[in-house]
Formats: sequence, C-alpha cells, structure tokens
Amino acid sequence: MKCNPRSLVVFFLLSLIAAQAGAQMDRITIPAGTPEDRDLQAITNEPDASKKLAMYQEFVQKYSSNPAAIAYGNWQISQAYQTTGDLSKALDYGDKALVGVPRNLDILVSQTSIAQQAKNNDKLMDYAAKGGAVCSSIGKQPKPDGMTDDDWNHQVADEKSAAKNTCDFLESAGFNVIASETDAKSRMSDIEKYSAAFPDSNFQDQVSSYAMYTLGPGQLNDQARLIAYGEKTLVANPNSLPALLLMASAYVDDGKPGSVGKAVAYSQKTIAAAKADEPDADKSRKLSAGMAHSILGYAYIKQDKTAAAIPELRASAGLLKGQDDQQYSIALYRLGFAYAKLSRVNEAREVLTEAVKISGPVQNMSQDLLAKVNAARAKGK
Repeated sequence: MKCNPRSLVVFFLLSLIAAQAGAQMDRITIPAGTPEDRDLQAITNEPDASKKLAMYQEFVQKYSSNPAAIAYGNWQISQAYQTTGDLSKALDYGDKALVGVPRNLDILVSQTSIAQQAKNNDKLMDYAAKGGAVCSSIGKQPKPDGMTDDDWNHQVADEKSAAKNTCDFLESAGFNVIASETDAKSRMSDIEKYSAAFPDSNFQDQVSSYAMYTLGPGQLNDQARLIAYGEKTLVANPNSLPALLLMASAYVDDGKPGSVGKAVAYSQKTIAAAKADEPDADKSRKLSAGMAHSILGYAYIKQDKTAAAIPELRASAGLLKGQDDQQYSIALYRLGFAYAKLSRVNEAREVLTEAVKISGPVQNMSQDLLAKVNAARAKGK
C-alpha cells in the first residue's frame, strides 16, 4: 500500500484508528513546522524516485534519535523497494519501521501485502496475526475516566468501522495462507496463530474444518491436540458446527472411560445447532446434522443401545444421500451393522447392498458384512 505525505499540520497518522486514552494501536505524528516536517515536504516534492529513496535514507540517519521519524522513514523506504521489486529489502525496512510501532495497522498491512507478493507465507501469517490481534483489541480497550458509556460505545464503534477494511484484508490474507499450505505441521501452526488473532473470524468454520482434517487420521493424528483445539474454539463460539463435529468424532473413537458419553453430548449439540429441519437450512447445516446423527448412532451402538441407534442412522442416511457419498456410505454401513446386530437381516441386506455400490473407506467392510448377512439370511431360511 502506497502513501504520500500531505499534511504540514499533522504529517501522517500511521494508525487508521488512533484513539484517546487507552488506545490499543500505535501511531506516529510529526508536528508541523519541525525540521522533520520540512525535510519530509522536500522529499515529497522530489519527482525522481531514486533521489527520493536516497533522501529518505538520509532522513532516517539524520533523525536517528526520533522514533517517529525512524518509523515513518523506514516505512517509506520499504514501499520504495516494493515498487522497484526488491521485496527482500522492502520486508527488511518494513520490519525496521515496526520496531518502534509494532501495533500499527497501516505498516502491518503494508508488510502483509509485500509478503504476499514475495510468496513468503511464514512472514505473511506473522504480520496478519499481529494485525488481527490489534483489530481484536479495539473492543477491549478500557473506558477512559470521565467518559459516559454511550460516548465510549460510539467511539469504539467508530474505531471498528474505520478499521474494518484493513482488518478484513488481514483476516482474508491469513486465511488464504491456511488454505494454500500443504504441510500439515505448518498448516496447524498457522491455524493456531490465526485462531488466536481472529477469534471471531468470518472464516471460523472453514478454519475449524482445516484443523479437524489436519489433526485427524491421515495427517498429524494428534487426538489430544485435536480435542484441545475444539474446546478452545467452542469457548469463543459455542455453536461452531465444525468444532462440535470435531469433538463428537474425536470422542466417539477415544477409548478412555466416559468418552463415548461425551460423543453423544457433542453429537446432540451439533444436531440442535444445525437445525437441519428448518426451511432456511443450507447444505452445510444439513451435512453437519447428517454426520452428527451418524456419530450419535455409532455411539449408541458402542453403548449397546442398538435399537436407539437405528433412527439416528436412518436420519443420517436421509440427510446425507445425494449430498456426500462418503459420509452416506458410512451411515449405511453403521445402519446395516445395527440391523444385523438385532437380527433384522432383510433390512440389513437392503442398506448394505446400497453401501457396497459406493467406492470409499467402508466399501470392503460393507461387502464383508453383507456376505455375513446373506449367509445368516440363507441359514434362516
């Protein structure tokens, strides 16, 4: 993001939302009429880009005892190098600018933009997360003494509004890093940084889904970390469908005493939160409810409540059919198993015959179970 000096009165406010007492963001002001202000005006008037860069470098040296001048000068040098395509130097000088004002949104956005251009995702996430922490702090400032609640609420609302575009950019940039990361360890590290910085992110559900996938079987397979992440997410958003499903699926396969009971509770919470039977329920909510019914039925089977499992698994199959073949086949296999366990072989045979048609992780298991059901059916005749 480029910036040119304009004002001799207050040269430039690096923070878009510099507040009064209790402010959570850094700002830089260079008062009008000071030697720094006059030198910066001369730099502004210089049309030659290379000369302007040299002048900024001299400016930083000349006013090395002035933190505001150093921060602003280094930021301008950073942007000059970004323009010429020297992204490494651009990042270096931007980092120097942040030393004095680490919570300045404008510079953090600038650094995020440069890191994007340089395809340096490690730095990009660091800048986005730092910026997100600043954005999240806006509503957490202590109210100054002597200010009414209404005035304070209006001020905070104004600050949030002024920062919205900036914070939205940082939020989206950080999420794109998570979505594009192919290494599981790096992705999970990014997810943890991002979740701490953007607790109310618009991408919260997608981030939770990435976390569930990353920590689950086939990736990091870290059950303890998976549960810890889910619990932390639900503190911030008790109705997060991905987090509720994450907890249900994690506990249903956990061998510790009481875990299956927790899987039941989280599945029921997911079903309640999804509200799949409401007219406005979208595909995501229906899929979440379908998977939750499947997990709940599986948990009931583990608790030897097989009769109670059947309506849950039938509900699951109804919601998942035509929506997600893999989850649908899992629900069918579990339903077939429940029917077989209760010696309802005709019903078991019907659902398993459908399950074996779907390629996926339970196809062979469905074929094996179907063979046993057919054998029991033949024997019964």
